Amino acid sequence: MDNPLFLDRAPGEVLARRGAEAVTAARFLADVAALAARLPDGACVLNLCADRYLALVGFGAALARGQVTLLSADRSPHRQRALAARYPGTYALTDGAETVIPAAVAGAWGEGAGANFAIPAEAVAAIGFTSGSTGEPAAHAKPWGALVAGARAAARRFGLDDPADPATVIGTVPAAHMYGFETTMMLPLRAPVAIHSGPHFYPIEVAEAVAAAPGRRVLVTTPLQLRALVAGGVSGVSAVISATAPLAPSLAAAAEASLGGGAIPVLEIYGATEMGSIASRRTVEGDAWTLYDGVSLRAEGEEVVSALVPGLPAPVPLSDLVELAPDGRFRLLGRRGDIVKRGGRRASLAGLNRVLSEIEGVEDGVFLAPDDLDANPAARLAAYVVAPTLTPAGILLALRGRVEDVFLPRLVVMVERLPRDAVGKITQRSLDSLRERLPQASGSGA
Repeated sequence: MDNPLFLDRAPGEVLARRGAEAVTAARFLADVAALAARLPDGACVLNLCADRYLALVGFGAALARGQVTLLSADRSPHRQRALAARYPGTYALTDGAETVIPAAVAGAWGEGAGANFAIPAEAVAAIGFTSGSTGEPAAHAKPWGALVAGARAAARRFGLDDPADPATVIGTVPAAHMYGFETTMMLPLRAPVAIHSGPHFYPIEVAEAVAAAPGRRVLVTTPLQLRALVAGGVSGVSAVISATAPLAPSLAAAAEASLGGGAIPVLEIYGATEMGSIASRRTVEGDAWTLYDGVSLRAEGEEVVSALVPGLPAPVPLSDLVELAPDGRFRLLGRRGDIVKRGGRRASLAGLNRVLSEIEGVEDGVFLAPDDLDANPAARLAAYVVAPTLTPAGILLALRGRVEDVFLPRLVVMVERLPRDAVGKITQRSLDSLRERLPQASGSGA
């Protein structure tokens, strides 16, 4: 890595926007130094700051002290205790969040211009945790060099590397989620963008941030949140970046038409906590993904493909089945763990979920497979659906012709909402809970 410095920005460049205040890179470094001087000793810090700028200051202060930041979007007391037990010497950094472990308060502001500092490329800067959507959250160390390489590649891919045309990034995803961390925490450290400190969860909050931001306005969000933003009439966005779940082409097209008057791209990121973001696509242009510069894929066997990512010490096996194209792009065939087989046919649960989400009137939905699907010839899929204006029979009718008969749900259960987390994912524990309630659920069968 040719530049090991923490911050690769000119002192006068705007790095963050806190309401009407524009925070320069020099001011940011002063804030980092002031907070670093007040942090307690410890090996790890659990950054719980909701204010995105304070979260970024806390990340920098921890790095200045040689401390590793734990990235966990789950702020529950149970999760705090679990991380403190797993990583002795951990304390929390908070700007108001409730804590049950030793904590420090973010908000020690510096004066003048703070000093930049170097970080070895191999040094672990953060530890990211999977969402738990496929089991217990797994930990993945993030070397500084890999984080920097990923931020640079993303800046190039999304056209955010031009100092003459700076952008403001408005994120609706938590900074502690790996996707949110890469796009709203690492990007402003390496590219000429400013982050908006937030919060931005409700459409009105996003609309206010978009209206206040000068120049280009890049929205970082998820499919679930994007649907609400389209329905809420948010406009004035220059570009949209989406991740965490497959984005339906119909929703992408609606977002391009409404959020930016038909003149903006809605782009998807492909990645995982294990490797970070590695590819992107414009959803309305097709299902092929283009790798970031420097990233390559390598077939490891009949079904396994690994990603070679700059800064990571070893290839990372993908959790998805992948079809490699001669031009270097690739298509996703479904997750290796969510492929279901019936009557000699195969389908991906993620693909079925996408078809379900594209039915007009469906706000959210998920297919569930019983544990004995492979062994029990009578077993069938089920679906939980949020669709206030539809009936189970109407949903089944809409699915016929789009889904092979053997994959039609035997039971369609109408619910008010699904148990998604802050980035729109459903944990394995929540899925198991839904499965346990299937025999008692009311709905309509196929």
